Amino acid sequence: MRIAAGNDSPPVGTHKMEMLLRTLLIRNGQILSLDQLTRELWGETPPVRARASIHVYVSQLRKILNQFSRNDGVITTRTPGYVLNLGHDELDLELFLALSEKGRMQMGMHRYTAAAQTLTEALRLWREPVQATSYEGPIIREFANWAEELRVECLEMLARSLLAANETSEAVRILYSLISEYPLREKFHAFLMEALSLSGRRADALEVYQAARSQIRAELGLEPCRFLQETHEYILHDRLDNLSVIRARRDRVAQARTA
Repeated sequence: MRIAAGNDSPPVGTHKMEMLLRTLLIRNGQILSLDQLTRELWGETPPVRARASIHVYVSQLRKILNQFSRNDGVITTRTPGYVLNLGHDELDLELFLALSEKGRMQMGMHRYTAAAQTLTEALRLWREPVQATSYEGPIIREFANWAEELRVECLEMLARSLLAANETSEAVRILYSLISEYPLREKFHAFLMEALSLSGRRADALEVYQAARSQIRAELGLEPCRFLQETHEYILHDRLDNLSVIRARRDRVAQARTA
């Protein structure tokens, strides 16, 4: 985590100070009680002087933020705790969300090259992974899971844009990275198989299916989902035109689940 102020990037401080700042940023504009902050920083077994330590951390964070922020009084005391107000300062997450949505709209308008550029710009803001398992507190852990899904969705949209813009090699690279991170997400395997097939790598696409099937059976004791099996059948029988039907159906199901 870092604060950027022009060319300056002041350190946040100790790990606990960073966790406190993360929590306040996640709930920007909302009052967080001392009990919530204590649980976030120390879990269910806080030290005796936990509240006193939070007051010290807030004081130190105020010195850092007030020095570099365009907003006076970034962290204010509000019963029963504290509230952070970014004011005119910017949070990378907000910029990421705006660019991601812009890229989605460009895809809807079939401006795939522009969408790929926008989504690539969005992903450049992702300076570090947000691992939910690195934190015990419920606020950061829930946020980390949500933020990771945003990153993965943006990567998937980027791969789709690149594939539609005939930049197949880069789309394939992204999809290989996604199945490496999430080997049990079958839609990524199906999409990678489609991309490989469209780039003339039919044998590689079939190999992806066999590897995915083996892993799914070994870890879940199940056969691949219907979409993945149908994708395999169409590629096996060299019926690539049918892949667009599979993709459209898969996308409709995904949209219905998120509606």
